[in-house]
Amino acid sequence: MAIDTEKARQKYTERYNNYKTQIDVILQREKNLLQLMEKDSSGIEYKRLALAEDMLNLSSLYLLVHNLSVSILGTKSDDSLNEARKTLYKSIIYLEEIVTNYVDVPFTDYEKNLEAIASVPEAKRYQLIKKLGLAIRLVMDAYGENTKWKWTFVELEGRFAIVAKNIMDLRAIAKDGLDPHSPDYEISVYHLRLVKHLLQQGADRYREKYELSTKRIDDFRMAIQFLLALRRIHLVLNEREEAEETKKKA
Repeated sequence: MAIDTEKARQKYTERYNNYKTQIDVILQREKNLLQLMEKDSSGIEYKRLALAEDMLNLSSLYLLVHNLSVSILGTKSDDSLNEARKTLYKSIIYLEEIVTNYVDVPFTDYEKNLEAIASVPEAKRYQLIKKLGLAIRLVMDAYGENTKWKWTFVELEGRFAIVAKNIMDLRAIAKDGLDPHSPDYEISVYHLRLVKHLLQQGADRYREKYELSTKRIDDFRMAIQFLLALRRIHLVLNEREEAEETKKKA
């Protein structure tokens, strides 16, 4: 069925303007908060958390604009899709600035970073990570299998895996979070399960990128780093058999 171009464009513009208003509000809020952070560094980690969440909401709005274009105009909005992808990177960067982007290091190397957000409950951390993971999946799906960004997404997913790991207070989880009587028990189990999956996926994806695309040794090394990071998780949880099996893969 042919699209009435003029009516479709009018309908698209009306709905787009609503999204554009919301986008502008978030962008202005980000600008204001960054300016405030330059003047006042108190609570800066919590402000970065707020920015990371805002960037997720912003990415969702850009994706809605893209979907709007597809449904009404019958064409992809590459600009909106690219903005959604870039904004996901910004969300991850804000998180990296809090919890670091360390891959295979002892928990003590970034433990002090987590002290700055100690009042953020595990449930909220897990919720943020789940939301980020969903946003990444939706953007990747919107691009499709044959996108030129296919191998770039390996890095995006990898960086996501690392902040998902580093935002966890492993010491607290190992001590109390895995006690079935702990109020954080269920969330801790789900978060750990997700992180293990993401680290294994990161290793597999970097290995695939090395073998099928780049042949770059740094991609091969990243695959190994992800496996070693996964092994550390197993060791912290006293999962000796799993740790040994992961070590063999590395």
